[in-house]
Amino acid sequence: MSDDKADVDVLVIGAGVVGIYALYRAVEAGFSAVTLEAGDGVGGVWYWNRYPAARFDSESYTYGYIFSKELFDEWRWSEEFATQPEIESYLNHVVDRFELRRHIRTGARVVSALWDEADNVWVVTTAQGDTLRARWVISATGGLSVPNYPDIDGLNSFQGEAHHTGAWPHTPLDFSGKRVAIIGNGPSGAQLLPAIVDVVEAVDLYQRTPTWTTPLNNAPIEDERWQWLSDNFDEIATVLNTSPSGFLHEPAGKFSTDDSPEERQAFYEKIWKSPGFAKLTANYYDMTTNREVNLEFCEFLADKIRKIVDDPETAERLIPKDQLFGAKRPPFVADYFESFNKPSASLIALRETPIVRIDARGIETTEQHRDYDIIVYATGFDFGTGALTRMGVKGHGGLDLSVDWVDGPSDFGGFSAHHMPNFFFPGGPHGAGGGNYPRYSQDQVDWIMKTLIYAREHGFDRFEPTAAHQETWMTMIETLAPLSIFSAEHSHYYGANVEGKARKFLLNPGGRAKLHEILDGVSATHDFGGALSSSVRVGV
Repeated sequence: MSDDKADVDVLVIGAGVVGIYALYRAVEAGFSAVTLEAGDGVGGVWYWNRYPAARFDSESYTYGYIFSKELFDEWRWSEEFATQPEIESYLNHVVDRFELRRHIRTGARVVSALWDEADNVWVVTTAQGDTLRARWVISATGGLSVPNYPDIDGLNSFQGEAHHTGAWPHTPLDFSGKRVAIIGNGPSGAQLLPAIVDVVEAVDLYQRTPTWTTPLNNAPIEDERWQWLSDNFDEIATVLNTSPSGFLHEPAGKFSTDDSPEERQAFYEKIWKSPGFAKLTANYYDMTTNREVNLEFCEFLADKIRKIVDDPETAERLIPKDQLFGAKRPPFVADYFESFNKPSASLIALRETPIVRIDARGIETTEQHRDYDIIVYATGFDFGTGALTRMGVKGHGGLDLSVDWVDGPSDFGGFSAHHMPNFFFPGGPHGAGGGNYPRYSQDQVDWIMKTLIYAREHGFDRFEPTAAHQETWMTMIETLAPLSIFSAEHSHYYGANVEGKARKFLLNPGGRAKLHEILDGVSATHDFGGALSSSVRVGV
């Protein structure tokens, strides 16, 4: 499809899990393709997030690629939930296994993407000044690629070491005998604390809002387990490709009302011991819709925390009082609550003693000043829109994402937008619905590639969702958002963790089923709902 107006058919931005898959599919389909990656290696979030104990909280073999039985068999995961080094090695293996590295340019951060209406191409420029003209752009920058730093006075004045978990140095940090502050208690903060608590002199975890942290329940993958996974690959792939959550977890098969109060307590104990996200996906069917049963489960979890944490005051501070289970993304970790029983660990409740400032020596709260050697910002990301609004993306009709999305994104399918022809962003805002992230994004990439292949075969060179497409999708988002389990407006799913960011729901509350329904409806029109056209004709 390349012509003298385009340097490449498909330009992929980002070499993370989604970007690697998009590149694989583009090359497989016979398109000329190039990937631009800001980092000096591949892996995306698993390249940047290399802090101690960073690991999957989705089962390794369900998060990894399932497009190839041979790939599935030749990479044997060591644990149900693998750590970052193994994940990064796996993604490098995939890149080399399918000879994709020659298509990838690392150290190439995109700073501008401008639509050239006359030539029907995107002009994409990197920080080094290199420019590529692409017919189609797939921006696989993901929702967790722009670290969010807290808005604290004196943030840059600290003279010790300071790092965000999402931008961790490649040289390992030595925490031995150090005084450490961890600001944030989401998944990364909750993973880091147990990993360092036994080697530091002291570690203070600064908590703004407690979260429903539950055990990951990890385990090594033994020979018998691995053989079963390999033997049942086809069935596993079918479940992962079709289930609402994209997990293998066995549904509970019942509602809370099917059990007596005593039976529910026994069931909650089983859920407590279940792996990772099974605490949501294998729970009662009405756990996410019945407030009373969710509150009952929350009280069960609160009792667990009180039994684990020795100090009653600390235990109460660790128990959420303003959210149901699942309203925020729950961390799944090992030994988090147990860490607060160690003499080296302390909890700083920021609702009671807010941070006043950071200075050269450490952190001052309204209570006192504490000196530190290392400060860790485990404060999450500018979720959903962060990377897209920072890349200088300008479409036609005056569209400028840095301006037009300031009050929240408007899109179609969670991966495209009106006035952004030939530009896709799988894994972007409104893409995932609270399930296994790569499975949702794979669905989007597969649909995008089907569209590009169809366009090539039928002489089209332009795709742009119509205003009607976008309105239908956004109406669904806004109508169903209040019904979503992830509807706590103080969570990062609303952008609430980023100072000054508009409060807009950033997930797909209709889930995978609604995504497939809307996309299948567009595909069934054969011309993709009027979204496909040729540059020699009038566009949509």
